[in-house]
Amino acid sequence: MDAIPLPFYEVAPLDEIARGVKGLRILFVNVFALSNDSGGWTLIDTGLFLSGGKIKHWAESHFGKSARPQAIILTHGHFDHVGTVKELAHEWNVPVYAHQSELPFLTGHAKYPPPDPGVGGGLMAVMSPIYPRTSVDLSGAVQPLPADGSVPTLNGWRWLHTPGHAPGHISLFREEDRVLLPGDAFCTTKQESFLAVAKQKPELHGPPAYYTPDWEAARESVRQLAALKPLTIAPSHGLPMCGDEVPGQLNRLATDFDRIALPDHGKYVHRATVPG
Repeated sequence: MDAIPLPFYEVAPLDEIARGVKGLRILFVNVFALSNDSGGWTLIDTGLFLSGGKIKHWAESHFGKSARPQAIILTHGHFDHVGTVKELAHEWNVPVYAHQSELPFLTGHAKYPPPDPGVGGGLMAVMSPIYPRTSVDLSGAVQPLPADGSVPTLNGWRWLHTPGHAPGHISLFREEDRVLLPGDAFCTTKQESFLAVAKQKPELHGPPAYYTPDWEAARESVRQLAALKPLTIAPSHGLPMCGDEVPGQLNRLATDFDRIALPDHGKYVHRATVPG
């Protein structure tokens, strides 16, 4: 798999990615806090297991000790995105939202397909068989996102169904200033490689290959997001990026997805010529 290098001067700090958008990196995954005009905020994803204390401390540093989010939104239910959702939702007593198609995985009714270490690319892919296939059981605590694409508690944002990496994967977009949180629909680091994750060299990649079972849907999701022409992107893996070059670089990833993002081999990989 190739990559699209991104210039370092366009790296956005996690603390203040855009107006009302803050991020926190926990090992190899990012979580985000999105503020609204009324002074409230919403947590996007909850990181890895045992990350709860770090997330709460980070939230308190930005919103005060008594502050709690108005809701938790999950981009999907993979283990590195839901690690502390039960703990935080219970402690804060806030609702949790996810896409309707993700609910079976979030309520104990379904397991994700086995990961694919055969995609190659580095240690993260090799280790993928030990990653949990089950999510968390949020029965009675998780609600489906509104079907109209609106995001509860967040005026001006909308969610988009971007499957491929997971059946109910979503991305979040704010049209006003074209800020995009793509979740795992694409990354700005080579997530398959432990070394790349550690270095955090900014470059556009597809979704984490070892945990993506539907490459046709993944390709279409990236094309959908590229059509938004975002100026700021803040993925779940890798550094946030901003600037006038971002739309063109993301369009290149979408147009040349098979060469840049699709692995050369793997049990879920089916190479085919797809019209541009």
